[in-house]
Amino acid sequence: MLKVVSLVVLLQVVHGNLITGFDVNPSYRRGNRVFNEEQNDGSQQASSKPDFCNDLDCPAYTVLEDVQGKYQKRRYQASNWVTTQLLDMDYQVAQSTMFRKLFLYISGNNTRGEKIAMTSPVITRLIPGPGPACESNFTMSFYISNTVANPPTPTDTTVKLTQLPALVAYVRSFPGFATSDLWVQEATQLAQDLNGKSFNSAYFYTAGYDGPFRVVNRHNEVWFLAENAKPKTSTVVG
Repeated sequence: MLKVVSLVVLLQVVHGNLITGFDVNPSYRRGNRVFNEEQNDGSQQASSKPDFCNDLDCPAYTVLEDVQGKYQKRRYQASNWVTTQLLDMDYQVAQSTMFRKLFLYISGNNTRGEKIAMTSPVITRLIPGPGPACESNFTMSFYISNTVANPPTPTDTTVKLTQLPALVAYVRSFPGFATSDLWVQEATQLAQDLNGKSFNSAYFYTAGYDGPFRVVNRHNEVWFLAENAKPKTSTVVG
């Protein structure tokens, strides 16, 4: 319980104000119908891409546990990403700056001038600053599909090819347009729902699956990694 309370306080610092109770459609769930192959250990294996990937390539995972209205525990396979990092006090400013860098990379700002198909989700790791007037550490990544066997090197030196090893994540899903306040509220709720579970509370991930012009059926996620799921930083490739 102390771990959750400490984390909630830390998340509150991100925006410098107290977070009030929040509940977004606790029964909200999209794409569960694809998890229909029962495994020997009782988990379910994704048999096709979830609906919320919007026909884009996305990382493969297995659902280990599904607590309806609260979270899924997922095991992700090792995956390749293109990544950039920024220190800033404003989540939205950081998101815009980092997204542009990564979008330029897949649009041809690389050593081969090669265009790479957009994927989902766009993930951002957020390490909150230690106080209300302190910068937070943001790391944004675009997933690189397994169909891209040899991704080109970025020409922007602040953009890197990275790899995430196989990991286990606790994932809370919610609909709508995700603001910076809403990301924090959802992460706080997930932390409270995970009371008694072992997870890394030093940072969390946001995952967005939809473009800005999609109005309905939007899908967002916050992730906490299971304790010892992976190193704090992804491995730089090359």
